[in-house]
Amino acid sequence: MRPANQKPSFFLLFPWGLFSLLIILVLNLTVRDEWFSKNWSWIALALIAMAAVFENFKVGYSTMRIMFLKVVFSLLSFLLAGMAFGSAVTRFYNEKFAKETKQIEAVRLPWYVLLAIWVLLLIQIAQLFSMLKAVKREFMQINPDE
Repeated sequence: MRPANQKPSFFLLFPWGLFSLLIILVLNLTVRDEWFSKNWSWIALALIAMAAVFENFKVGYSTMRIMFLKVVFSLLSFLLAGMAFGSAVTRFYNEKFAKETKQIEAVRLPWYVLLAIWVLLLIQIAQLFSMLKAVKREFMQINPDE
C-alpha cells in the first residue's frame, strides 16, 4: 500500500484511451489519405496496444480520484466516438440518399478508423468493469460480513 499523502503517478491519471482515440481521429483528418491508408494498421496497433496496456495498469488502483477520472475520461471517449460515428453515418447518408437535396457537412471516416475506434471503446468498457470489480473487492475487505 502506498502512503495516504502520496499522489498517484502520471500514468494513472492520464487518459490513455481518450488520447489514443484523439490521435487516431486527428491523424485521419490531417494526414493525406494515401499515407494513412497504407500505414493505418501500424498506427492503430501501436495506439491500441498503448491504450490497453496503460489502462490495464489502472485496474489495481482503486482510489476514488483515479476511479472518478477513469469514468469521466471514458464518458468523454464515448462522446467523441459517438460524434465520429454520427459523422460517418451522415457522410454515408449523403453519398447514398441525399444527392439532390442539400447535403450536411460530414467527416470521412474509413472502415479501419471506425474499427480502431470500436476496439478502443471495447477496451474502455472492459476497463470500467474491471475497475468496478476492484472497487467491489475493496468494499468487501472493509466490511467482510456482507
